[in-house]
Amino acid sequence: MSAPAVPQTPDLIRRADAVLAGTYVRPSVTFVSGSGSRIQTDDGRSFLDMTAGIAVNALGHASPEIAAVLREHADDLIHVSNLFHTRPAVDLAEALVERSFAARVFFANSGAEANEGAVKFARLRGGPERREIVYFEGSFHGRTMGSLAATDRPDYREPFEPLPGGYRRAPWNDPDGLTAVDGRTAAAVVEPVQGEAGVRVPDDAWLAALRRRCDETGALLIFDEVQCGLGRTGTLWAHEQPAVTPDVMTLAKPLAGGLPMGAVLLGDEAASHVRSGSHATTFGGGPLVCRVALKVLETVSRPEFLAGVCAAGDRLRRGLEGLESPSVLEIRGRGLMIGVRVKDPAAVREAAFREELLVVPAGEDVLRFLPALNVTPSDLDEAVSRFGRALRRTEQGAS
Repeated sequence: MSAPAVPQTPDLIRRADAVLAGTYVRPSVTFVSGSGSRIQTDDGRSFLDMTAGIAVNALGHASPEIAAVLREHADDLIHVSNLFHTRPAVDLAEALVERSFAARVFFANSGAEANEGAVKFARLRGGPERREIVYFEGSFHGRTMGSLAATDRPDYREPFEPLPGGYRRAPWNDPDGLTAVDGRTAAAVVEPVQGEAGVRVPDDAWLAALRRRCDETGALLIFDEVQCGLGRTGTLWAHEQPAVTPDVMTLAKPLAGGLPMGAVLLGDEAASHVRSGSHATTFGGGPLVCRVALKVLETVSRPEFLAGVCAAGDRLRRGLEGLESPSVLEIRGRGLMIGVRVKDPAAVREAAFREELLVVPAGEDVLRFLPALNVTPSDLDEAVSRFGRALRRTEQGAS
C-alpha cells in the first residue's frame, strides 16, 4: 500500500507568487484530480464543483467521452495552421451550420477573440458609414481591448482607457434604449442571458423588439452565447427560448469541453462580406481540438441530453428555493445557469468553500451555479445541502 501524498500547496503558492502575474486572487488550495462534478485537492479533500471551470467543462471533469477522443487521436495531427484544410475543422463547421442559423463558421481560441471577430465582421459588412457597435448595460464580452470596449464594467475598463472608439452603451431590457440602434450602427451585441452581470434574463419581448429594430435600421444582431450557449439553458442555443434569431453568434467556453476554443457563426448576410485576408488566427480550429469539440457538440445537442439539463435545472432551482433562507434575495436563470442573489455574497462564498462547495461570483451580490451539464441528481442535492449550511454559517456569524 502506497503512502498518502504529502500536500504541496504552501510550497506551490510560494512558487506561484514568484512567477505568475498577479491577475488573480486564488484560495490556498491545490486541485490535482477530478471526476464528474467532484474535484480533489492534494490533501485529500473532495469539493463539489458547481463552477465547471466557469461553464467550460460541459461534460464534467475527466469526461470519458473527451478522454476517448484524445486517446484515439493523440498521434494524429494537432496543428497545421489555417493555411491548409483539415477534415476535423470541416466536420465541426458542418455540424455547427446544420444545428444553427449559420451559413459559415470562423474558429477562434476564446470568447473574447470570438467577440473581436464578430465586431470586425460586422464592420466589414457595415462599410465606412456603419462603424458603431451598440452594447448594453451590464454586458460582459471579454477582456481584450475591443471586447472590453463593449463590456459595461467600469472597474475593468478604466485602467485601460482610452479604449477603441465606435462603441455606444444603451439601457438593457428597456424598449426606450433601442433608439441607440440607428443608421450608423454596424451591429448590436447582447447576451441572451447575461452571465457576469448576475444571470440576468431579459424579457423575450425586448429581444424580439431588438431584432425588429436591427431589421428596420439595417444593423446586424450579434448574440454572445459564450457562456449561455451549447445547452447551458436547456436548449442548444439560448436564443431558441425567446425564438429570436441573430445574424451572428459567438461561442466559446464549453465548445471543446475544457480545451481552448471559440467560434463565430455567421449568417448569409454577414458571411457574404468576408474576404481572404480580412481576418485570421494561427491556432483557431486545430484538428485535435475540433475533434473534441465535435464530440461535445454531438453530445449536448441530443434531445435526451437537453431534456436532462432542463430536469437538472428544475431540480436545482427547487432545491435552492426550498432552503427558505433569509439571506437569499432572489433565484433566477434558465436551465443549469442559476444565479442566487444573497446578502453578503463574499461571506457566503467563503462559507461555501469551507463546506467544500465551489460557486462563481457575479455582479454585486450574485453567486452562480454553473455545474457540468451532465451533473447527477445526487450531486445537485448535495450541493444544495452544502449551500444551505453555508448560508446558516453566515447567518449565525460563523466563519
